[in-house]
Amino acid sequence: MSDVAAPPGLIDRALRRVTALWRDIASSTPAEADGIAAQMRACLEARGGEVSARSRAARLAQSYLAADHAARGEFLLALAGFDSDAAAVAEAWEAVAAAPDAAARAGAKARLRRVLEPPRLRLMTQFTTIPDGVKFLVELRADLMARMKGEPLLQALEADLRGLLASWFDVGFLELRRIDWTSPAELLEKLVGYEAVHRIRTWRDLKNRLDSDRRCYAFFHPRMPDEPLIFVEVALVEGMAASVQGLLDEKAPLLDARKADTAVFYSINNCQRGLDGISFGNFLIKRVVEVLSAEFGNLSCFATLSPIPGFRAWLDEKLEAGDTTLVTEEEAQALRLVAPPDPALAAPGAEAGVAVAETPGQTLRRLIARRGWARVEAASRQLEPILTRACARYLLAESGRGGRRARDPVAHFHLSNGARVERLNWRGDTSEKGFREACGLMVNYRYDPANIEDYHEQYAGEGKRAASPALRKLAKSFL
Repeated sequence: MSDVAAPPGLIDRALRRVTALWRDIASSTPAEADGIAAQMRACLEARGGEVSARSRAARLAQSYLAADHAARGEFLLALAGFDSDAAAVAEAWEAVAAAPDAAARAGAKARLRRVLEPPRLRLMTQFTTIPDGVKFLVELRADLMARMKGEPLLQALEADLRGLLASWFDVGFLELRRIDWTSPAELLEKLVGYEAVHRIRTWRDLKNRLDSDRRCYAFFHPRMPDEPLIFVEVALVEGMAASVQGLLDEKAPLLDARKADTAVFYSINNCQRGLDGISFGNFLIKRVVEVLSAEFGNLSCFATLSPIPGFRAWLDEKLEAGDTTLVTEEEAQALRLVAPPDPALAAPGAEAGVAVAETPGQTLRRLIARRGWARVEAASRQLEPILTRACARYLLAESGRGGRRARDPVAHFHLSNGARVERLNWRGDTSEKGFREACGLMVNYRYDPANIEDYHEQYAGEGKRAASPALRKLAKSFL
């Protein structure tokens, strides 16, 4: 999963349109004060009617967008400074502790909740009254997240804003829409900009991904109707796909979608950096499965063709540490026969022309560090079982934070959603990125509607990772 910014041209056009609207609103009443904190205080005092409130909010938003990097930081610190009144909180807490009975305690708790709510929450909510105000707050949180490390005030502000956005962007408020070649050009342009898993190179490439045997679905929010929040690209194929280059081949013949038996989700992208941590992906996939099942009764398999972005880094880490379980001496000997060590790398003082004695791990490390190793057929054939076995271990046995969740972020995403690890694909992604991140391997995660909830519960509750028997066999000594 990836989070990327919109192309600069799109952002510039959007900002020009929005600031023009805000300028009209802001000019409808005279300015309150010059200082940012004073403007914020005026917004909270809510003098005048609704028009005045909208004007102040628009002027404040305009001030933020017009500011440079440093001034935006000062704006955010000023906003964070509108915190709960410590004295009022202490007094309300004492009232709760001193309450003589349940009824009095309930009233005291209600007051405590009111005084605990910081004024900055009301201030941020006021931005929703102006055009594209919700989008403004999403972008504001993206800026906050980049600045809040080591800043407790900004961290508290970010937590408040995250809570607001999580409630506003509840999946019940979202609309699922299909994007196709007839969609507005501006939306298609955004799709190109937000695609980060498999870059869209040309308009022809995009048209291929939106053809009749392809589908693209996105979630939209009613207050951001022209901005996709997350989208998924789907290929309707016969049999589970094993190669992303094959899926994206513009010269491949068009398949009659009514003959497809498999829907392959090959790219899922989060579009709004400011909505990080607010999950839509699990709902999106399940909704799309429902939509496709209703449209195509012939579909019997729903699966992904997914990258394994952390595999190569993990493998390098294990080889650096001298892990002796990754490759046997017999396998290493076979590798040395097809790709002998360079005699020029002899140890100091060794006989000329005699190569350094390698451990099995060093042999593996040397080969995969060579540029273009996958094009050497003999070496590739020897490496396939070694790297596939290591990747099965990485996906099914290696853990990240907390010791239970899968170490690979994409694996964690799909396992959390109730998928099972189905199959590893050698040379699934032969791009430079594919080899850099995962030695060219890709993985299919399968979504079985009958088991999604059970697999989700097992992973969320026990950390158990659903996997096909073939994958479990590959990693059995580590499970």
